[in-house]
Amino acid sequence: MLLLAVTLYGNCQEKITLPALLGEMTDFTAIAKFPDPQYTLRQASSYDRRSIAADQPGWFANADFNQFIRNEKNEGRKEFVMMDADGPGAIVRFWLTTVVKPGTLRFYFDNEKKASLKIPAFDLLKGFRLGSALLNPHSSYEPEGKGGNTLYLPLLYQKHCKVTWEYTDTSALNKPHYYQINYRTYAPGTKVETFAFKQLSLYKAAINKAEALLWNPAPPSGKETVWKQTLVKGETAGIPLPGGANAVREIMIKLTADKADKKKDYGKIWRSVFLKIIFDGKQTVLCPLGDFIGSGYGGMPVKSWYRELTDRGALTSRWVMPYKRTAVISFINQNDFAVNLSGIAITAPLNWDANTLYFHTTYKYEKNIKDAKWDYDVTKVAAKDPDAPIDWNFAAIKGKGIYMGNTLSVNNHMSTWYGEGDAKAYVDNETFPSEFGTGLEDYYNTSWAPVVIYQTPFANAPRVDNPSSKGYNTFTRTRILDAIPFHKAFSFDMEMLSWEGGTIDAAATTYWYGAPGSDDQ
Repeated sequence: MLLLAVTLYGNCQEKITLPALLGEMTDFTAIAKFPDPQYTLRQASSYDRRSIAADQPGWFANADFNQFIRNEKNEGRKEFVMMDADGPGAIVRFWLTTVVKPGTLRFYFDNEKKASLKIPAFDLLKGFRLGSALLNPHSSYEPEGKGGNTLYLPLLYQKHCKVTWEYTDTSALNKPHYYQINYRTYAPGTKVETFAFKQLSLYKAAINKAEALLWNPAPPSGKETVWKQTLVKGETAGIPLPGGANAVREIMIKLTADKADKKKDYGKIWRSVFLKIIFDGKQTVLCPLGDFIGSGYGGMPVKSWYRELTDRGALTSRWVMPYKRTAVISFINQNDFAVNLSGIAITAPLNWDANTLYFHTTYKYEKNIKDAKWDYDVTKVAAKDPDAPIDWNFAAIKGKGIYMGNTLSVNNHMSTWYGEGDAKAYVDNETFPSEFGTGLEDYYNTSWAPVVIYQTPFANAPRVDNPSSKGYNTFTRTRILDAIPFHKAFSFDMEMLSWEGGTIDAAATTYWYGAPGSDDQ
């Protein structure tokens, strides 16, 4: 009986198209429900293949370039396979970078013999003419030299997708080429419209609409709850929201202090005022305002799809936050002086169903984290070596939900780059990560550290104190089509590797949605 129901659903379901995914990308409410149809999210990348398991040699190997699934001959060419996945599915994020761009990228959809999409460079900007929301050039990008870009335009396939790279000549084999391809695999029976290049013209209106919305999100409608208060040192103030089945659609907050206090340490203000949210009697958010909004320490401006912070201290959160019965937003002032808070929360009625999820943040702060030099001996078993590098955990979640991204705020005590390590995302207690990255800055949609300040809809670097990366730095990345669903558990680690070896202080804020009963450790 169950099999029949699944089969009928697969036959009756509306086909997933490029406009449908662009609509999902720009719908804030879509992320607050477990996906239907369901999908898994994985990543193909150029991570160092010597990394096999945490209890084997090579776990912190750092040659994360020119690594492929295999190479194969095709009409006399030697092609290196970057991704090879069965459908139905969709590429939902494609990040790459290099120092030598000539060559050919090929996309083979649905087992075609000749690639219907070819790009004459290791550079997605050479293949697509899109706005910078859907195709971001990295801050280091040079059209004919170093640098790369990140594609967010979804590329759907019904049966299969293979992506390959062909070098122009053997001399380029030794030049670093890095890549990450995030892709969805939908449940069997899901119908999708396979990508064809003509769709860029056919669906031009939908593409242009998404591009515009990603830079300028439409304001929501709903009931406003308004507050204005001064919190003295150590004070907590709570604001109850309308009862019943609703969702917070937007929160706007203005945080100020007297001029004398603000001048002392503007950054400390944003780290020392905590946001606490309780939905239906359970606390799901407890986080400094600056980290919650993606700015980290310092209150520097952020402009992104879900979050915004202006240089005047005005914060906007667009995370949709459902609740069944009650919701209370509270602020805790841990500064040594009074702060002024004013704001508006917009709520709207919500039909709660079996797929509806609660919004969560997980905040973690640690000082003097060991950040080992990148050249650790890969013949050693790191798990048995007390001097080995470490995987620093951002969050370990139990239950069912969706991972939506994170903010990493660092105080780097070294005089050079601290972020050589790779991101690792584990789904449902797997022993090898669904996502194995190629470097810290790569995870945050840029390349070639150290980095500079940049702002894009889904990734930002709002604070960079020094060109060397010494001092305070903040990276943030949120997800939409590349969100990671999980049924039992989710965990996110970052390898602690650096250029010279030393220590950092780090605050990590993880954004996620969870079914009732889900929790972080």
